[in-house]
Amino acid sequence: MHIFDAAAVHAALPWPFLIEALRKAHLGPMPASEVVVQSDPAGRGAQFVTLPGWAPGGPIVVKMVGVFPQNADLQPPQPAVQGLVALFDGKTGGPLLAADGAAMTARKTAADSALGAAILAREDVEDLLIVGAGALAPHFAAAHLAARPSLSRVTIWNRTTARAAAVAAQLREKGLDATVSDDLDGAVSRADVVSCVTMSDTALIKGALLRPGTHLDLVGAYLPTLREADDAALTRGTIFVDSRNNMQGGGDLSQAVASGAITWDAVKADLFELVQGQKEGRTSADQITVFKNNGGAHLDLFTAAALSQTLG
Repeated sequence: MHIFDAAAVHAALPWPFLIEALRKAHLGPMPASEVVVQSDPAGRGAQFVTLPGWAPGGPIVVKMVGVFPQNADLQPPQPAVQGLVALFDGKTGGPLLAADGAAMTARKTAADSALGAAILAREDVEDLLIVGAGALAPHFAAAHLAARPSLSRVTIWNRTTARAAAVAAQLREKGLDATVSDDLDGAVSRADVVSCVTMSDTALIKGALLRPGTHLDLVGAYLPTLREADDAALTRGTIFVDSRNNMQGGGDLSQAVASGAITWDAVKADLFELVQGQKEGRTSADQITVFKNNGGAHLDLFTAAALSQTLG
């Protein structure tokens, strides 16, 4: 069995390779998957989540992650989400590899959105706006640039400007043209691609400000109580999701359905339908496309399988 620490995961899964691996994986059927959530019996608000997935005729993955919000207050601080991803042989059940869970989550989450952008964003996009400056922000910038090489400028917005400045500095160290904006509305109105990676419980993106042709990537609102974009963003845009199986869990779509702004029929396609050519993606240069990144154990499986390919 092979062990990958965080550095090894990031080194083994460059964005172009992983995005293409995810695209090929979506040519097949949706793996069977489950989610098991256990709450901290001590009542501290922590959770431990286990996500098993099994591809028909293929490997088995089990993602095991702890969600401990209080980790940010530790000295030194630790990531709030960390754990392991394990891959097993689907024929024998034998363990094949174990990998750092935080790194695998960052890699698969950003590559999921990047695949969406590769299919749905215009080919001539130039300005990328990252909303949020958490641990995922630099990964999303790099993944989107790999998916759409025409992107040449990155703007970071965060409620805490100092954190946005730190992410922008990190990107500049890698040779990217990265700046900070303290005016979210203005940044949204100028962007060609808007990627939201936050834990916001109120809508940040005003759909009225989206330019024709914008691609909106919504990632952070993974609970029904969270929200990143308002109803106007969803009614103006054509909506796509990574998977129909778990699209009702996030707040952006479920709250818009609850308000009557849209119905679930507004979701035009998921990545399986897009990659397999069953449904059409962008149809015009002026179309606003909205991609809801919901995640799921199937993406952990696809990413772990891609990691196994690097073993030779």
